[in-house]
Amino acid sequence: MNSGEMSLAAHSEEFHDIADALIGMGLLRGGEQFTLERLSGGVSCDVYKVEPKRRPPVVVKRALPKLRVAVDWRAPPERASTEVAWLKLVAAIDPRWVPKVLGEDQRRHLFAMEYLAPGSFPVWKTELASGRIDEEFAAGVGAALARIHAATAGNEGVADSFANDAQFLALRLEPYLLFTATRHPDLAHAIQRTATDVAKSRIALMQGDISPKNILRGPNGPVFLDAETACYGDPAFDLAFCLNHFLLKTVRRPQWSQNYAHAFSAMRKSYVAGVTWENPEALDRRAARLLPMLLLARVDGKSPVEYITSEADKAFVRETARAMIERPPESLGALARGYFAGSR
Repeated sequence: MNSGEMSLAAHSEEFHDIADALIGMGLLRGGEQFTLERLSGGVSCDVYKVEPKRRPPVVVKRALPKLRVAVDWRAPPERASTEVAWLKLVAAIDPRWVPKVLGEDQRRHLFAMEYLAPGSFPVWKTELASGRIDEEFAAGVGAALARIHAATAGNEGVADSFANDAQFLALRLEPYLLFTATRHPDLAHAIQRTATDVAKSRIALMQGDISPKNILRGPNGPVFLDAETACYGDPAFDLAFCLNHFLLKTVRRPQWSQNYAHAFSAMRKSYVAGVTWENPEALDRRAARLLPMLLLARVDGKSPVEYITSEADKAFVRETARAMIERPPESLGALARGYFAGSR
């Protein structure tokens, strides 16, 4: 849902395929004029802005069977339906936190949702990278995430609806943890054990990709995107996955290290304050042990973060993460104190 990169020609096969899908959803009429513009997005999907001549624009998202990364990374495209289900579930908790789903074409593995203009809904990743680091917003993300987890914890119906173990393995555990373990044989046992623990957990609904690139800073708080990895499991994964980005951005923008540290703390505290389904300290401890493995994965996994490019920076992340895996921190607070005190 970011700014456009290119437009598709009206005679292209993709153009007509998406048009047919939208007509089937009732979002276009046959012969109605519209433009189709590819938007910048992640590695796992194609995202388009569709703008009919006389109606508001919509966004179409289509899951890819092979992700756009250097290594071979495949995942079932049926995950598009998982994302639709997650967006609808969260909308029932608080509709401000997700874009509205407008239609779905399961055969084509795509769906349509409302378009949220970047001027009013900037991407949080862009804000953080530009030094606009709002602790209050970070706290709001933590509080909203905790509410979603609380609403789904211990719910057998939700667990059955989101029993997406194969998808979560293909999209998260294998590329981030298990692949990274092959790069670090001396740490493999610890990383594999943690991956197994996450895979076996049945606590609450994980979104699976809680990242600043998938969160919009809306006028009424956070708006969450890209839930194709949603699976019933360990909510600590979502918390650790997002907090990891404050550590990574400190490497890229060391001048804002303390601002990132404060945002990290604000999100952690607001999230932990909302943990009602289990002992908050136990969840905090699991997240603290998982986070260094996710940190290591962003330089040695299948999806390395794109803004850490120098070998010196990669070595710093690698050495820091390895040290924390070898001597696991007892809490996220302890992790943050050690990391930000020693950041570059």
